[in-house]
Amino acid sequence: MAAVRLRADAERNRIALLAAAREVFSEQGLEASLDEIARRAGVGNATLYRRFPTRRDLIAAVFADRKATQVDLAEHALAQPDPWPAFVGYVTALCELQAANKGLGELLVAVNFDGDERLAQLRATSQRRAREVIQRAQDAGGLRADFDLDDLWRLLMANAGVIQRSPDPEAWRRQLSLLLDGLAAR
Repeated sequence: MAAVRLRADAERNRIALLAAAREVFSEQGLEASLDEIARRAGVGNATLYRRFPTRRDLIAAVFADRKATQVDLAEHALAQPDPWPAFVGYVTALCELQAANKGLGELLVAVNFDGDERLAQLRATSQRRAREVIQRAQDAGGLRADFDLDDLWRLLMANAGVIQRSPDPEAWRRQLSLLLDGLAAR
């Protein structure tokens, strides 16, 4: 069955809503005002809800490509010849994503995101690839043996807290450096 093609004005509104949502979620996080998103897009609330009936629908539409970036980062790390620097680069890139986009940062540490198949599949793939990055760094003797995917999630949660609470926008880099020093196999 072919996808339904939107009228030109409806497509413009959809594009404007997605652009405004990317901006507002990035600045304010996932609980940002939907009214603010509609206002910045230059449309009414009814238009927003017609295109995206729930907040989750809008979040999924905005962040599906960014979650794919998370998978790409892991695949890039897996393609690197030296597993420890690859692991460090992967974790650093994830933390940079969090620092650059508050909404994405929240989504990276969300316990689950039920309701959108695209995000669920991307999450499963990114977790599988992250495990591979971790295992590869451990097998090469660079990463301590007891580090696991839950620890990566905790690291990202800690990073989110530093980003949110520190007056220094680069403070997360210092914390990450200390954490990575502690994760290196001795």
